[in-house]
Amino acid sequence: MHEAKDTPVVRELRVFTEWVGAGRKLTATGQITLADARTLVDLLDTGDVVDPDIGGRVFKTTSSAEPPGLQRVFLWARAAGLVRVVKGRLVPVKKAAPMLARPQALWQAVFEAFPRLADAVCPAGWWTSPLHEEFAPVVRTVLTRLYGGSAPLTELYELSWERASAPFLIEKPELARKSNDRDTERMLSALAHLGAIGVTNEEAALTSLGQEAIRRTLGEAAPGEPVYELKVTLLDTDDPVVWRRLRVSAGISLARLHRILAVAMGWEDYHLHVFTIGERRYGRPSLEWDDGLLDETTTTLAEVAGSAGTRISWEYDFGDSWEHEIVIERAMAAEEGVRYPAVVTGEGACPPEDCGGTWGYREFRAALADPRHEEHEHLVRWAGLTSAAEFDPKRFDLAAVRRAVLTIA
Repeated sequence: MHEAKDTPVVRELRVFTEWVGAGRKLTATGQITLADARTLVDLLDTGDVVDPDIGGRVFKTTSSAEPPGLQRVFLWARAAGLVRVVKGRLVPVKKAAPMLARPQALWQAVFEAFPRLADAVCPAGWWTSPLHEEFAPVVRTVLTRLYGGSAPLTELYELSWERASAPFLIEKPELARKSNDRDTERMLSALAHLGAIGVTNEEAALTSLGQEAIRRTLGEAAPGEPVYELKVTLLDTDDPVVWRRLRVSAGISLARLHRILAVAMGWEDYHLHVFTIGERRYGRPSLEWDDGLLDETTTTLAEVAGSAGTRISWEYDFGDSWEHEIVIERAMAAEEGVRYPAVVTGEGACPPEDCGGTWGYREFRAALADPRHEEHEHLVRWAGLTSAAEFDPKRFDLAAVRRAVLTIA
């Protein structure tokens, strides 16, 4: 078992926090002073060099933000809540002090702070990468992929690029991809330094520490902990009825349950949704449209599921109003070596988004089935098909759905 006390980051942050002591004066720009930086690079053993000699020429360090290792420790300690800035001084956070003597708790706090370290891991500059702007979601995507097993580095670089570049219209993709690969290498190196992953020349894999941290972060059940088997059915569908049976951890939030259900069913998840249990409704609270909605991010499935037979309504897309019924079929204990969520089985293809609800879906299928229908050609093009035969309402690829569900960040 990989122990948190063995990781360099735990030692660095403990030493750094102890060095802060009762408080240290910062510069006018909020950085550690150069005098203190000279002390810290030796104390922390970050490998940094102040005033490096390159080719016989000394390059003067003008800011403590320049040595990358020291800056990483400084920003990480702040992100993890070990220290904070008060009136130009760096001071310890008193309530975090007990963690310094508890390596596992300290490591978990540091791990959870990592997605907020874009400026430390891949700082902005002339060649700022898309990864810097999308650091947190990329970190979650990469770690969730590794939670499913080791991965070739080439796959992780591709995954990072796809997720980081998705929100942007990139004018020079070759240059952007090059900078993104550079920062992906830095990200993986920092995660290895943390002790969350192990990296070889060919692939990366989570350490046992990383596995346990991701499990906790996702709220997934450990062996022996409660799991629910549930069936979700898209109401008012037939030939076939569209449904899925899944096993999910009892401790997941309703927000995560929504993401799991959306992927398992096949929805693209760009519409609003709501869960209804009895008289209570859960979703993403917004004063703009429903101030009576309870927060799904702070409510776990176990809190609302009750016993076997409990029924939960889940509506997706308030325009098309796709109504689903979720039935808690049974409670069981998580098995050793099994990942949750797990898709057990199911039937039927997911209807196309924005096709007009179940009534529109029936019209869509009828038009596709009849080449003489006046809307046939239009709907083939609208659905992005080359021919009507490409859409099979009975198609359900269990293996593909299982893979997709396990990559949910």
